This record gives sequence, structure tokens and C-alpha cells, in this order.
Amino acid sequence: MVFLLPCLMLAASAFAAEAWQSPAYLQQAFNEVALHSEYVAGEQVVRKWQQPVKVWLVHHADQADKHTKLTRYHLRHLSQITGHPISFAASAAEANMTVVFSQSALWHQEVAQVSGNKSRPPPADAICMFGLTLDAQNAIKRAWVVIPVDHANERGSLVSCIVEEITQAMGLPNDSDKVYPSVFNDKTPESLLTGLDGLLLKMLYLPAIKPGMRAGQVQPILAHQLQQWQDDGTIQDAEKNVRQSELYEMMGF
Repeated sequence: MVFLLPCLMLAASAFAAEAWQSPAYLQQAFNEVALHSEYVAGEQVVRKWQQPVKVWLVHHADQADKHTKLTRYHLRHLSQITGHPISFAASAAEANMTVVFSQSALWHQEVAQVSGNKSRPPPADAICMFGLTLDAQNAIKRAWVVIPVDHANERGSLVSCIVEEITQAMGLPNDSDKVYPSVFNDKTPESLLTGLDGLLLKMLYLPAIKPGMRAGQVQPILAHQLQQWQDDGTIQDAEKNVRQSELYEMMGF
């Protein structure tokens, strides 16, 4: 018994939660990435898909098979985490999300074309870009992603672009330095979804979280759910669980 107390203290220390595993942190992180937008000032409402997501890929760059495989793996991962149906479309007409693998020389033109806004050039510091169209209830009805492959490869960001932009197109549209570790934070070294990102997606796609909700409506729902997840180990196991994906395996993690 003399050595039992120090051992228990050491075990408790090793078991201590990361900062992002606090329910209060998770609430604030959700507010940052789900209830704000990169290009619109002020607090926004919940935006999420209600209909199945059907993705159409457009290849204007080499290595189409590689890009298709990376995207397929990520879409499966997103569907697994959220429980929302996500798949490739059978045709461009059926699709409600378009992902264009472009080139630097074409990407301004293709952003204008796919967004329908010819006066909206990509920001000068952007490596890749996404956009959303909402219906009257703030459900996402269409989304697009454009990735200039040559530019992304030069920056070592091809996988990051696929993961971050498509994930943001699920309804987590903001980047924030206050959320870490996360693909929504440019200072996070990882290019794949983190445990925090997985929880944010699960929070967004809770059935009780509806498009159009504001922070005050969301807060009590998430507080109750996060307490349950803390009790049943969902938060504790989030990092381990998010790594059980084809994309993590393909990338050698």
C-alpha cells in the first residue's frame, strides 16, 4: 500500500484530459467554427445538410485516380463520423456538391464558374476554396470545392485541401486560431481530421441540432450531449476513433 498512492497519482496524471476534451472548450470550439464564417462578420446560425450529399468530381489535373481515392476515403470517413449519407453522384446533374481538381492557371475561372459569382476571385493567400448555398431554412442545398492541384502540391497541402475544404462544406465553415488541434486552424500541423474535429462534426449532426439555430438554442443541447459523451468515454476516445479510417491508413498513420 505504500506505493499504491504514488502509482495512482501517476496514472491519473497520464489520464488527464487534453484541453480540447473539456466540454466548455468543445462548446466554444463549436461556436467558433460552426456559428461563424471565414468571409462574413458576426455570429451566424447553424448550417448543415438535411438531404444526402452527392459528390461529383471534375478533374482538370493529372493523377485523377489518386485524387478520386483520397476523396472517396474522406467522404466515407465523414459519413461514418456524422451518420449522414454521403456518396459519389452518378452524374453531374444529380450532384449537390462539386469538387474540382484544377490548376493555378484555371482556378480563378473555375471558382467563378462553379460558384456562379464572376466577381468573387479567391483570396490572394488561399491555397484552395469552398462555398455553400443555403435554402430558406439555412440547410445546405449545394456546395463546391476548387483545389488548384499544382499550387496545393507546391505547398504540401493537397491532402489538407481535400480534408479541410470538404469538411467545411459539411457546415463548419470558419477557420480559427482558437480551435486546436484542428484542420480549421492553420497552425495545426496535421492534415487529417483530429479528435476535436470528429467531435465537432458529431455535434453538428446531432438530430436535435437544426439548421437556423442560434448559439443560445444550441448551447443547452450540446451541454447535455457533451456531459453524456464525457461520461461514456466518447470524448476520451475521440482521437483514437478518428484515426480508424482508410485515409489515416493510406497516409501511413
